[in-house]
Amino acid sequence: MRLLVSVRAAAEVAPALVGGADIIDAKEPARGSLGAVSPEGLREIAALVPPAVPLSVALGDLAAEAVAADAVRRTLAVLDAFPRRAPLYLKLGFAGERSPSAVARSIGAAVEAAGAASVRPVVVPVAYADHGSAGSPEPEKVLGAAVAAGARAFLVDTWSKDGRGLLSCIDAHRLRSLADAARSAGMLVAIAGSLDLDSLGRLDRIADVVGVRGAACRGGREGSVDADLVRRLAERLRVRPHSLAPAR
Repeated sequence: MRLLVSVRAAAEVAPALVGGADIIDAKEPARGSLGAVSPEGLREIAALVPPAVPLSVALGDLAAEAVAADAVRRTLAVLDAFPRRAPLYLKLGFAGERSPSAVARSIGAAVEAAGAASVRPVVVPVAYADHGSAGSPEPEKVLGAAVAAGARAFLVDTWSKDGRGLLSCIDAHRLRSLADAARSAGMLVAIAGSLDLDSLGRLDRIADVVGVRGAACRGGREGSVDADLVRRLAERLRVRPHSLAPAR
């Protein structure tokens, strides 16, 4: 499993990389589970992420087709000045939209907008394990919509950041079944949601990518990324080199 560390500002990029993060994720935790950083903040973060290191960007919860497509285009316009060799991932969620068909249309619009770009970023639909609180479809339906729309990656996360971990919202057996189904469709599989060293031990090999924020920060989710905490997480995952490109 590979380690994704969410950073909210340029100052957190170096500690994340020094600690052993495999993927840098630009996200503003004060704006929710998938809070987008400002365009200026994204530029500053992207400028410090080496071209060979994968970059992930949280776009927000975007249920409307036009809004999802526009968010993809605007993000790519910001990142155009920073050519990358490694994959670029664009994450979008669907809090507040309970219709699987609407979710599928939103994913489809994002995938189409991404496909028109020269860099061909990977759109990552996000299913919330606590979908009842998020007001979104259950993870299996989001996965079905993602497969139908041609997405090449899938993330299971938690919408509420109230201290409950991912496994408080979904059991490991169901999570593994989701991961297996996504992989069978040729998708990269990621998990996140208040994960810590203890929960990582119970999630071994379920996903290709594990995302963290609070566990990598001194002071929790709203604190600052700390290289030593990132290193402990990276060591726990026993990171091994392999391609992060989605299966085809």
